[in-house]
Amino acid sequence: MTTMDGLNLLKLIKYVAVLVAAIIVGNWFLSEVKKAKVNEQPWYKPYVSLPGLIILAALSLPIILLLIND
Repeated sequence: MTTMDGLNLLKLIKYVAVLVAAIIVGNWFLSEVKKAKVNEQPWYKPYVSLPGLIILAALSLPIILLLIND
């Protein structure tokens, strides 16, 4: 059994922070989807809201970086 040193603990804290941020943004986006559905707005309305743009940027970032590095 290994002990957890400071570097591994710091790495774990970073992973947990990213996971919590993803959960918050995901729930925020889901509430935008529900609000758009209740108000009978177009299907794309949640995607042009702030949480939708954050998610789209996060999903497209690896592709953009891949294209830039080539």
